[in-house]
Amino acid sequence: MFNTGSFSDVMRNLDWSVLTNMLLRAVPALICITLHELSHGYVAYRLGDNTAKNMGRLTLNPIKHLDIVGLIMMIAFNFGWAKPVPVDMRNFKSPKRDMAITALAGPVSNVLICCVVLFIYGLIFLPCKIADTTFADSILTLVYVTAYLSIAFAVFNIIPIPPLDGSKVLFSLMSDRSYMKLMRYERYGMIVLLLLVATNVLGNPLTVATDFVFEKLFVFADWGLALSSGLFY
Repeated sequence: MFNTGSFSDVMRNLDWSVLTNMLLRAVPALICITLHELSHGYVAYRLGDNTAKNMGRLTLNPIKHLDIVGLIMMIAFNFGWAKPVPVDMRNFKSPKRDMAITALAGPVSNVLICCVVLFIYGLIFLPCKIADTTFADSILTLVYVTAYLSIAFAVFNIIPIPPLDGSKVLFSLMSDRSYMKLMRYERYGMIVLLLLVATNVLGNPLTVATDFVFEKLFVFADWGLALSSGLFY
């Protein structure tokens, strides 16, 4: 039989702040991943490729887009990936051009999400501070982390290393022969990226780049705060 008294002691001594912090990063990460992949699929669909639609990937269900390792990387290192949306570029009128547009749709969506979420952050900042509760602070943190992870996801995905989105944009400028040759190594790209991020060889430069872009976009939070100040004062 289980010793319920011992279990209660363990639960009381458990550091819930660690679990809370994980949740406050996991939820934003899932939001960023889901909207990123949905954007890929939707743009591909609009350009003539029904592959993602037929495979049920035009959905807001995060489970459909989830890659466990990529999610863990986002939670631990701010940079990660999702399960790629299937795209058949043979269905495009202009395969390489439309593939580049489809690839760009993901990072662009994350930049837009960051801008909108930062505006919301500025809008709710004063009410949450006035409320001065743990719940209000958690909401502020959740919104802030969502904005940061969204732009981090965008910055990471524009790296021109297969299978990231930046590689598909770069390859669209190459000859068909060079494009197909380089795509053969796509399966190894994520292993290389995983090692580079985990060892901070790529992690530190990515953090610097993300912080720089995030700081520039923080003007949207200022606009939200300005609007909120006008309403409260």
